[in-house]
Amino acid sequence: MKNQTLMQYFEWYLPNDGKHWQRLANDAPHLADKGISHIWMPPAFKGTSSADVGYGVYDLFDLGEFDQKGTIRTKYGFKNEYLEAIAALKAHGIIPMADIILNHKASADHTERFTVVEVDPNDRTKILSEPFEIQGWTSFTFDGRQNTYNDFKWHWYHFTGTDYDAKTGKSGIYQIQGDNKGWANNDLVDGENGNYDYLMYADLDFKHPEVIKNIYDWADWFIQTTGVLGFRLDAVKHIDSFFMRNFIRDMNIKYGEDFYVFGEFWNPDKESNDNYLESIDYKFDLIDTRLHQNLFDASKQVENYDLRNIFDDSLLQNHPQSAVTFVDNHDTQRGQALESTVEEWFKPAAYALILLHEDGLPCIFYGDYYGIKGDFAQSSFQKIIDKLLELRRDFAYGPQQNYFDDPNCIGWTRLGHSPIALLISNKDDTKKRMFVGEKWASAIFIDYLGNSSERITIAEDGWADFHVSAKSVSVWGPIS
Repeated sequence: MKNQTLMQYFEWYLPNDGKHWQRLANDAPHLADKGISHIWMPPAFKGTSSADVGYGVYDLFDLGEFDQKGTIRTKYGFKNEYLEAIAALKAHGIIPMADIILNHKASADHTERFTVVEVDPNDRTKILSEPFEIQGWTSFTFDGRQNTYNDFKWHWYHFTGTDYDAKTGKSGIYQIQGDNKGWANNDLVDGENGNYDYLMYADLDFKHPEVIKNIYDWADWFIQTTGVLGFRLDAVKHIDSFFMRNFIRDMNIKYGEDFYVFGEFWNPDKESNDNYLESIDYKFDLIDTRLHQNLFDASKQVENYDLRNIFDDSLLQNHPQSAVTFVDNHDTQRGQALESTVEEWFKPAAYALILLHEDGLPCIFYGDYYGIKGDFAQSSFQKIIDKLLELRRDFAYGPQQNYFDDPNCIGWTRLGHSPIALLISNKDDTKKRMFVGEKWASAIFIDYLGNSSERITIAEDGWADFHVSAKSVSVWGPIS
């Protein structure tokens, strides 16, 4: 079986030109050629405006088709272009994945009066007030859509909380009161801030039967309308894990086990990841936040970072079959709330670590591949990533033997049909003795990345001393 590789096909600062779906459709042949098997597409739903990246989601049933929130198209284009991009990906053997935002709804159409209590932002289990009435933005009537596809209307009792009182103009975290209201149980959401059910905007109440029914109705409509073959789930640590487990279980029953799903569980803590995977019965995979943090730390600390610890406490180490590995994404890029951008000197090594490892589904970030423009500009790493993608596609097979015996230089070999030897240094120019197999005795190996000009001859016993330059990465393989 060929190696699978995911690409996140967007970054936060893409131009608001409505052309992104067209770019993706045109890029499909190139992506397939490089071995990309899955594309994580940006959110396709109508948001707060045409400039919304997609996480301020307003209407899940509007994919750029109706005149709502001052625009017909989304930031990325029109509904027909979204469908054409999905079709283009599938025509080239790539699995299109939709970014799904179920945690909240934004930019309501009308305000409503209802009772709340204000809670402490740093401990949402701590109530700061007696119950009182606010005027909140919780009425979603979707007037521009005129009941097309679905006639459900959202009201205050479909939500657990909101963050603004239009009556007083005061912002805060307001927990909505009423029968069977309140945050999700503490053991069903992340424990940060006491109970991290509430994140932003109007927070969906996954205990409400009408909410659950509407989400299931929408999911059937969306999958059947678009033909997507998987989901990326946004902000799952804020969503009732009991609901999420059942929802994905039911999607897999209906649309097949090959309907691939992974979730954004943004918590680097090992125990929290262990517990979450257990709570969802491993129904979907998770992004490897701990590994990203390790890569970030390694890039900042340079030679003071012990590379032997690069995988410590990561999903790749502890739950390799559930790990979606990544270097950076739209949340970690410069200027974002979770900014933790891996330093550019280390990005080639970081991508080698995820793309040439035997475990995990590695994710390429659009911003790293094509570059980022504007105030938070970053150069493109397409040249080096392409080389690594080709190595993953053609050579990164067979058992992996690790050589983690030096704090400043680590490596491994992959002993497939044509072996490769990976070396990473965060300090000095150095060499490491590694085994590639007796059958390669006398073979000449070169650095496929071109970072070392040496030619290495494999000894009769299948071992050789492989070279890596200071603060660099090399991937050695036989001359073809």
